[in-house]
Amino acid sequence: MKVVCVGGGPAGLYLAILLKRQDPARDVTVHERNPRGSTYGWGVTYWRGLLDKLQAHDPASARAIEEHSFRWSEGVAHVGDLTTRHHGDEGFGIGRHRLLDLLATRARALGVRLEYEGEPTDPPAGADLVVAADGVHSALRTRRAGHFGTRITAGRNPYIWLGTSKVFDAFTFAFTQTEHGWIWAYGYGYSGEHSTCVVECSPETFTGLGLDRADEDQGIALLEKLFAGILDGHPLTARPGASWLTFRTVTNETWHDGNVVLLGDAAHTTHYSIGAGTTLALEDAMCLAEALGAHAALPDALAAYQRRRQAELLSVQSAARHSAQWYENLPRYIHLPPHRMFALLGQRHSPLLPYVPPQLYYGLDKAAGRLEALRRLKRWLGPRAARALHARATARRD
Repeated sequence: MKVVCVGGGPAGLYLAILLKRQDPARDVTVHERNPRGSTYGWGVTYWRGLLDKLQAHDPASARAIEEHSFRWSEGVAHVGDLTTRHHGDEGFGIGRHRLLDLLATRARALGVRLEYEGEPTDPPAGADLVVAADGVHSALRTRRAGHFGTRITAGRNPYIWLGTSKVFDAFTFAFTQTEHGWIWAYGYGYSGEHSTCVVECSPETFTGLGLDRADEDQGIALLEKLFAGILDGHPLTARPGASWLTFRTVTNETWHDGNVVLLGDAAHTTHYSIGAGTTLALEDAMCLAEALGAHAALPDALAAYQRRRQAELLSVQSAARHSAQWYENLPRYIHLPPHRMFALLGQRHSPLLPYVPPQLYYGLDKAAGRLEALRRLKRWLGPRAARALHARATARRD
């Protein structure tokens, strides 16, 4: 079998690793548009559950990734001058450049060909399977968008990915009030020397602060001033060409067309506020490799991959939508006492939260934590009540 992966991100590289482990005789090539060693982004996050899956699929790459990861087990929220800290599950951060280098090294060791500074925009001739792992702006998907049923929805809030030499010892949220509204940052370490810092705000705050008109140096200087309390004198850094964006949610009705199949961000995206993008891309690769190993006929394998992953993503995509909406409606929550606001920040994936007064939801959630019967009722009632309330609100608007 000849396999061509278009896109040398985590999804394409890890799929290549798994396919060669399944059958060393497979001819597997990964094409990456960027030069070798270059990448965008800062650090990515993941959790213990992903590491366990990596260990089950390829222990060698799992060990390398864990060895080079930064860890934390707490979350801290700064709201103005107030701070609250909570212990949570163990989290991991790793530099995107380091992750890609580890996966590329492992892929080469298994016999995968890696070709840089070139990426086909049409399916390569002679390939039995073409994997479109070329990201949110996938050229392969775009050329067949009608077949795939691609839908791209733009989010409301502007955001920008930055780096800093301030190493956060916990997953850090910082909310700063300005005369034009709130602006906030998510910070997490990904090495002993660097952290990622994502900054977000409403469109009104963005224009009110003049960030839409500021050049890069002016914008960075303003953000350093606004978040001086968590940066401790460390600078913020932007990649060349970095700009403010709005998040693009990508969905596709079908993920395969003939011998072309979508993987990772080319198939789906989930809002960065749940920190799951890299995890989902790697899980796509695991699922596709398993489907190809279990089905002799390619159409059967691709259909099985799509069915399973679309089903598995339903709850994650719902959580991502509600998480994005929580931040888009920040004034609803920001004036709660910090420990309550932080608790509801942790509950932002709930479909019921937007429809229940925040103080009441906090009380119900706290009571549910003490009573198993109430927890079960909340899990059962929440999605149903949310659907009914959403339908009622939609009907009123119509």
